[in-house]
Amino acid sequence: MNQTMRQLEYGESFIERHIGPSREERQQMLTAVGASSLDELIGRIVPADIQLPYPPATGDAMTEHQALAELKAIASQNQRYRSYIGMGYCPTLTPPVILRNVLENPGWYTAYTPYQPEVSQGRLEALLNFQQMTQDLTGLDLASASLLDEATAAAEAMAMAKRAGKRKEAKTFFVANDVHPQTIDVVKTRAETFGFSVVVAPMAEAVKQGDLFGALFQLTGTEGQINDCRETVRQLKADGVIICMAADIMSLVLLASPGEAGADVVFGSSQRFGVPMGYGGPHAAFFACRDEFKRSIPGRIIGVSRDAAGKTALRMAMQTREQHIRREKANSNICTSQVLLANMAGFYAVYHGPEGLKRIALRIHRLTDILATGLKEKGLKLRHSSWFDTLCVEVEDKEAVLTRALSFGINLRADLHGAVGITLDETTTVDDVNTLFDVLLGDSRALDVDALDVRCMTDSCSIPSPMLRQTPILTHPVFNRYHSETEMMRYLHRLARKDLALDQAMIPLGSCTMKLNAAAEMIPITWPEFAELHPFCPPEQAQGYHTMLNQLSQWLALITGYDAVSMQPNSGAQGEYAGLLTIRRYHAARGEGHRHVCLIPSSAHGTNPASAQMAGMTVVVVACDKQGNIDLVDLREKAIEHRNDLSCIMVTYPSTHGVYEETIREACRIVHESGGQVYLDGANMNAQVGITTPGYIGADVSHLNLHKTFSIPHGGGGPGMGPIGVKKHLAPYLPGHSVVQPEGITRLGAVSAAPFGSASILPISWMYIHMMGASGLKTASQVAILNANYIAQRLKDAYPVLYSGSSGLVAHECILDIRPLKEESGITEMDIAKRLIDYGFHAPTMSFPVAGTLMVEPTESESKVELDRFIDAMLAIREEARRVQSGEWPKDDNPLVNAPHVQAELVEEWKHPYSRELAVFPSPDALNNKYWPTVKRLDDVYGDRNLFCSCVPMSEY
Repeated sequence: MNQTMRQLEYGESFIERHIGPSREERQQMLTAVGASSLDELIGRIVPADIQLPYPPATGDAMTEHQALAELKAIASQNQRYRSYIGMGYCPTLTPPVILRNVLENPGWYTAYTPYQPEVSQGRLEALLNFQQMTQDLTGLDLASASLLDEATAAAEAMAMAKRAGKRKEAKTFFVANDVHPQTIDVVKTRAETFGFSVVVAPMAEAVKQGDLFGALFQLTGTEGQINDCRETVRQLKADGVIICMAADIMSLVLLASPGEAGADVVFGSSQRFGVPMGYGGPHAAFFACRDEFKRSIPGRIIGVSRDAAGKTALRMAMQTREQHIRREKANSNICTSQVLLANMAGFYAVYHGPEGLKRIALRIHRLTDILATGLKEKGLKLRHSSWFDTLCVEVEDKEAVLTRALSFGINLRADLHGAVGITLDETTTVDDVNTLFDVLLGDSRALDVDALDVRCMTDSCSIPSPMLRQTPILTHPVFNRYHSETEMMRYLHRLARKDLALDQAMIPLGSCTMKLNAAAEMIPITWPEFAELHPFCPPEQAQGYHTMLNQLSQWLALITGYDAVSMQPNSGAQGEYAGLLTIRRYHAARGEGHRHVCLIPSSAHGTNPASAQMAGMTVVVVACDKQGNIDLVDLREKAIEHRNDLSCIMVTYPSTHGVYEETIREACRIVHESGGQVYLDGANMNAQVGITTPGYIGADVSHLNLHKTFSIPHGGGGPGMGPIGVKKHLAPYLPGHSVVQPEGITRLGAVSAAPFGSASILPISWMYIHMMGASGLKTASQVAILNANYIAQRLKDAYPVLYSGSSGLVAHECILDIRPLKEESGITEMDIAKRLIDYGFHAPTMSFPVAGTLMVEPTESESKVELDRFIDAMLAIREEARRVQSGEWPKDDNPLVNAPHVQAELVEEWKHPYSRELAVFPSPDALNNKYWPTVKRLDDVYGDRNLFCSCVPMSEY
């Protein structure tokens, strides 16, 4: 069916819903930038030698309803078996009030990372709740605002143990052999790039090792036993070994905290606090450490500070660790968080409270005791005498038991020698326990659950008394107030109202591509066919997932010009790391494992050098010329200088300066001639799709920010997805997995806990590509470029555009130079960013990649009306700066340096030289549709000097 016929049959095309400017508006904007058509505009901007002759053949565009119907049919191929596999993944019950008001609410899922804290106080409070929850459950002093998953958190814990520990010469990390296998897999992968040795052995063997800088234990082992690590921990700590401990978050409600046992670092997955399994993710890892290690903790931390009026306010703390500043010296790649999922888990704890969580945990444990008692009464042997929710049951005919389980629609853990594993969860019922008796004992040997329950209540000692929690948890009022749905709904709404997300205004952040996350794309992620699958279920039960994954992989391969795609990396930062790791493996397989030099242009994203450092590479910076392009002379010299050790170059295209460099193919050739590979950062793919491809340009590997170009929402700072595309020669070296190897997964080391990363959000990108079709994807890129040039053209007289191509035009983003304005008036890019809040906008990217600038990326989804509203605000702010420059307003008391203005100022005594009306209603649009920030400008210095990362008294809010 051709496109015209499809529209006749199904209605309007999605393309015109996704792209903001109408056809008439596009023509007006083209006239403004001096072009007659989109094709002519692109022809003037994109170098002719890299333009594709036709868009990648991803198919015709589909309507929303047709694409949803097709995906629903694919999803129905998944078989929703009852999974007791465990291994860190459990079925859970998402409270409907959280499902509807958070996961399905664009006010929560379309927000950006809280770099502008004045417009992020809602999600910052939610993250502070998550941190407080983590501190209470782990018994440690400081918690981060989430990491990607449990396995990558373990790798971060190992790296932190090396950074923070005193045994600087030691290079061995011990891992107990009862840690989940996927965690061991990821730890080994990371250790390889760091040059560490990993010893995997029983916990008791740790004290016999002589060269340890750190050790990793698991509080409840992968087979379910509860490990009393206290004596081993005491001996190791006496020798200066840093102790890392993995923990199941629900078990921590009943078990003594790892901090009490002496652990220095504690981490795990918060998935079972209301986040669906989703075939592996996204799930937020929790991570906590002792206060003495606060300068080494990975990821983001939310801290309590104050605003310009002295009011309590929240911000990302210790921001000097952020990789855009520290680059190759970064502790970790800070783009490794799962904010939306951390918020859900934190809200789960808020909604249930300490008593509710205890009821849930006790019920899970009670059912596990009943199951264990019945199995033992009937002669089956349990491998361990202690447990929280997981039993390792030794069986004579394992295959018969597993086959019988499948006949009941049940998955048991199957990878244990001579045994099966069974993990119960909050969704388990008494009927489920009876069914498990039938599976393990046979139909004729059913047991009386009520009688078993009575015996368990008097005789159970499955949690040793020294391991029972004695300390209270979640005592802060926020966890003890919002237990009715009415109160919880209002609390969630009150927090969302504090934030500025895409549901209210354009977020013009350069390099971040804050485009439409369409409702039709989001709907499938809550379908039970996608949400309920365990990542380690038999592949034949996940045929719908594999069909969808294969189609999406094929489309992405076409769009990028590569031959193979790995879906495992679950963030853009992980994609960078995975791509560099693939290059490392390729060189090693050719006997050139010594190649370690990574060339990175000085203009690159800060994630690039941070990822290179994580991949064990040596960063060599390549200069850029005055126009912001890679200096080919310097590149050639450094490629020749490091010819024998050159591993790769990391290059962003279009450049971080928002320009299509005309020498990109020559840069690729220079690196290839010196034996290196070309890593092309996929952050700016929104200016490539349908126009050119990394593979066509000459690159070997790229990561793709599906949370940018391919419409997965940013979620307030996560989830993300960063799959990598590679040329054929690199395909054998893509990430693998130790637990399952479905089609497309190698047996090499993993980079994420699940084989397909955060699989449950991949339907979003599937829907986007399918609804846009080949022509729509190209048009989207063209309009993104048109929108950026329209802004640049209209603002260039007020704010110089720092970089442009030889045609005088930019790519999909433009950098506005604020330095001349600062010199003339004292007004800074920070002042403009904060004043934009008064006009109802999130700020562009500040001081990156050039200090004293604002980088603007409008995307294709913003209408001309919204672009004009932003332009008008920027021009009005420029006029305000002129009034400062002329002396009409003092440099230290004007609407820019005092911005943002809050609602309380409407009733306070007014002492400023400008009017109250101008302060809070600077434009007609602000008067008609006012966004009110809840705090004034943050005092960053105070926040860094007074680090406080726990919930504050309710009276402070």
